[in-house]
Amino acid sequence: MKVDTIDQNTSTDWRDKIHEIIFEADTKFGKYFDIALLISILSSVIAVSLESVASIDAKYHSELVWIEWFFTILFSIEYILRIISVRKPSRYMTSFFGIVDLLAVAPTYLSLIFPGAQSLLVIRALRLLRIFRVFKLARYIGEAAVLQKAFMQSKTRIIVFLSTVFVLCAISGAGMYMVEGPESGFTSIPQSVYWAIVTLTSTGYGDIVPITTLGKIIAVFIMIMGYSLIIVPTGIMTTELVRIGPVSTQACISCSKEGHDTDAKYCKFCGAEL
Repeated sequence: MKVDTIDQNTSTDWRDKIHEIIFEADTKFGKYFDIALLISILSSVIAVSLESVASIDAKYHSELVWIEWFFTILFSIEYILRIISVRKPSRYMTSFFGIVDLLAVAPTYLSLIFPGAQSLLVIRALRLLRIFRVFKLARYIGEAAVLQKAFMQSKTRIIVFLSTVFVLCAISGAGMYMVEGPESGFTSIPQSVYWAIVTLTSTGYGDIVPITTLGKIIAVFIMIMGYSLIIVPTGIMTTELVRIGPVSTQACISCSKEGHDTDAKYCKFCGAEL
């Protein structure tokens, strides 16, 4: 009975140690691991990009293929270790970085069945987002978590605002279609709505322009309204940011999620002890 307990504790200890190194960057080895991982990711993305250059691929095709497989095997081992080190693998596998980590290795294996699939390996660049966690600049990762939380809490108001803007664009587009007509390039309501959206976002391609006085007045109104695209959502987000306090950079050993409060003792996503 004691032997089973010791074996179980030993298994938990090495899994916790792997989790600490792979998912955390607070320790010396954890930081070294993540820096080495970032260098590997960047190198693999460069190798895949070089393979798309015809002149370089013709000269170094074999070397680039070997490099690609080397990084694929390396990332496959890392992905397996990540699954092993968490208590609930499904949580990690369905998380954003879990899916990205899987997509980072899948194209190479798929290329054995579907030639050309390896070009999708550039998705490995998304893994460079880990740099904010690697150097553990709490200022960056903390602010990112606060920003995400503020957006989630204000997304309903932002969606309502954007829906209102779209309705105004539709009304303005329909009005311009009636005022200007096909002679000015407003050949249909969808075309007029397209012009309204382009004008609202201050893009102004210039392919369609109003000619009549009333049309120009409507255009000015849409241009002024375009500034609200920046002002209103910014105000909504700022209000939420003021309400939210600082967050911790600690990753949960069970679900691998971050963004906990600094004084949290349990994971707010799965309830596991931190």
